[in-house]
Amino acid sequence: MTTDADAGIIEAPFGDALSERYLVYALSTITARSLPDVRDGLKPVHRRLLWAMRLLKLDPANAPKKCARVVGDVIGKYHPHGDTAVYDAMVRLAQDFALRYPLVEGQGNFGNIDGDNAAAMRYTEARLTRAAILLMEGVDDETVAFKPTYNGEEEEPEVFPAAFPNLLANGATGIAVGMATSIPPHNVAEIAAAANLLLDDPAVNLATLMAMMPGPDFPTGGIIVEPRESLIEAYATGRGGVRLRARWSVEELGRGTWSIVVSEIPWGVQKGRLIEQIAQLIADKKLPILEDVRDESDAEIRLVLEPRSRNVDPEQLMEGLFRLTDLETRISINLNVLLPDRTPKVLGLRALLQAWLDHRQDVLVKASRHRLSEIVDRLELLAGYIIAYLNLDEVIRIIRTEDEPKPVLMAAFQLTERQAEAILNMRLRSLRKLEEMELRREQEKLQAEREDLDALVGSTARQKTALKKQLAALMKEFGGATAIGKRRSDFADAPVVAAISRESMIEREAVTVIISQRNWIRAQKGHADLGQLDGLKFKEGDGLSRAFHAETTDRILLAASGGRFFTVLANDLPGGRGFGEPLSLMVDWPQGEDIIAALPFKPGLKLLLAATDGRGFVANADELLAETRKGRQVVNLKADPTGKNGPKFAFIRPIGDGHDHVAVIGDNRKLLVFPLEALPEMARGQGVALQKYKDGGLSDVMTLKLADGLSWKLQGESARTRTETDLTPWLGSRAAAGRLPPQGFPKDNRFQ
Repeated sequence: MTTDADAGIIEAPFGDALSERYLVYALSTITARSLPDVRDGLKPVHRRLLWAMRLLKLDPANAPKKCARVVGDVIGKYHPHGDTAVYDAMVRLAQDFALRYPLVEGQGNFGNIDGDNAAAMRYTEARLTRAAILLMEGVDDETVAFKPTYNGEEEEPEVFPAAFPNLLANGATGIAVGMATSIPPHNVAEIAAAANLLLDDPAVNLATLMAMMPGPDFPTGGIIVEPRESLIEAYATGRGGVRLRARWSVEELGRGTWSIVVSEIPWGVQKGRLIEQIAQLIADKKLPILEDVRDESDAEIRLVLEPRSRNVDPEQLMEGLFRLTDLETRISINLNVLLPDRTPKVLGLRALLQAWLDHRQDVLVKASRHRLSEIVDRLELLAGYIIAYLNLDEVIRIIRTEDEPKPVLMAAFQLTERQAEAILNMRLRSLRKLEEMELRREQEKLQAEREDLDALVGSTARQKTALKKQLAALMKEFGGATAIGKRRSDFADAPVVAAISRESMIEREAVTVIISQRNWIRAQKGHADLGQLDGLKFKEGDGLSRAFHAETTDRILLAASGGRFFTVLANDLPGGRGFGEPLSLMVDWPQGEDIIAALPFKPGLKLLLAATDGRGFVANADELLAETRKGRQVVNLKADPTGKNGPKFAFIRPIGDGHDHVAVIGDNRKLLVFPLEALPEMARGQGVALQKYKDGGLSDVMTLKLADGLSWKLQGESARTRTETDLTPWLGSRAAAGRLPPQGFPKDNRFQ
């Protein structure tokens, strides 16, 4: 049984109903909220704001009115949305740090670059700027279409005539459904120059076009460091980005001291938040070469950065700040706009300029036709006035004596109805103005103007000439010689400075690196006595394996018995109060392999690497650094045919200054000394044979200075050292067998 309540229910799949309604919402967001029109560069809320202010006669020459009055008119007549959203849009149109050419002149607190909000709309006042007036110039001349407002009570323009190139001049940002737009602001004089070039040659090369309009010009200035090729590519495709840096200079303070003064910050960055970023860097010691930051801004930006030392390189300090803070930002370029048919599309620079010029040409033709219709109407009336002047007495007689003078006048003087009506509506005081010479002078002037306009409407060449005159006037009003037209953002190449390592961002402190037998690692503050580490705590069943001195800025080289090297930063090691952390949390340590060496990295340090099978080579420490958790395979081990006990990487020996020979001793207790130059320097490999064995392998290896001889510690409590200065009996060539070591050499076959 169907009830009245069920009559309005429509059965449909939920997915279809949802997608249909979401599509309607998406299209509404795209076309009526988020994307700017390619012709005037405005979204509906901005267009309605300016239109309401124009109707309130808030011209630059008139007194401003309360913003609450404007917002009330906008939401009551044109834009049925929240007053906060409308006021926020109005505030942005008035902020000279947000818009390159503000469209609203605000009086009162309209926010600031620190990020503070504007005062309530009941306290602030506003009026239009000259740019906004140009944007709407000619709107009453039937140049653009009008549409009914949301309630049908009034009309509003669908688009403005846009004598001011607002889309590129002020840019636009917006996020719709499935698409977004990000158009940076540009310099009006440069836009006009590029448009002028495009009028001359619609197929002009983009690089030539961008010679006139080189790139964005941001309200807050700054330095654009985006490579030229990238900018051209972005403007060709409509997608890309631009790197924008703060403008800074070094201020000398005397006696070799200095500070850095930041005078311009990137567009869209809040100064207050930027200072917080820098202060947090100092507090976290992530940039130890920076001592302090101060805000000395008034009407102009002035951020003072104090270095930790006068020996700090200013370029390196700023590169660190550019990398870690919003002193450098990347601004997206996404030239996504609504075409005249309300279709969203990403255009290149040439297409954007051409769309604006096409609109301006259409406006010019429509304005000319509107003016022509006014001239025709006026000429018709002038012809009637001249007839009335020539027959004034008869006209007066007819008006005085006839009950219906209009048809009599029309019949007597062959007048049109409009001419007769105009004569009848004249006041007596106007009769004195009916002088034939004045009327004929105005008639001739209007006829000449009519001929020019007829020629303009019928000639594309004349239309281009007229557009060029408009562009010339625009360049004069907003040229580089004017305060508002002067370019604010400069172009430069990013300076080539030494790469800033992470270590340079860390405060240097002494630490003692401690590694346990189970490969747990930690760093204890200070350089502890390596002979007095008995009080260290370890997990049950674990104990001390090795310890050495380092600094927080050091990179630690760790070698595994499988020949792979790993790198960790000393500053990243856990503190010395606990047990530390397993190495496997920091790097992909091979399961079952031992640490055979751990030492601080020193650039250019030469190391002798050797495996238990007696093969080895010389390596530069620079080639051992690993950039990833997986490490770097350096020593390739020879596979064991049996697959059981293959050789292991076991020896790393720093090569000291002046060392010229290598001493090796095998498990067979044979000692061999040969020249260091017999070993190759390699970045990776198995190396060459150091000593010849019948059985066993390498027991120990070291480098030495032959003139100093070979020293070793004697066994016993005396801990005396014995030195064998004459090593002639053990000298030989690489890969020889060697002979028994000197009497008293340690029984464990170890040099140390």
